[in-house]
Amino acid sequence: MVKARTSAAALVEAGHVRINGVRETAPGHSVKIGDVLTIGLDRSVRILKVVGFSERRGDAAAARVLYDDLQNVKQ
Repeated sequence: MVKARTSAAALVEAGHVRINGVRETAPGHSVKIGDVLTIGLDRSVRILKVVGFSERRGDAAAARVLYDDLQNVKQ
């Protein structure tokens, strides 16, 4: 959602991230498979479900397979 860990930490510290509906303020808080993240960005809100982890840092395409975007799910 953001390019750098420092940007991600700033989002968390500012209260723009929820894990399973609970506001998180500690950037080091761990997440697990199945957790739902709600992230408030500039002019949007993203709702994502964690479906996996990677052993190594990769590009954006590699990251996209590690979460489901719950806003784009067709019912």
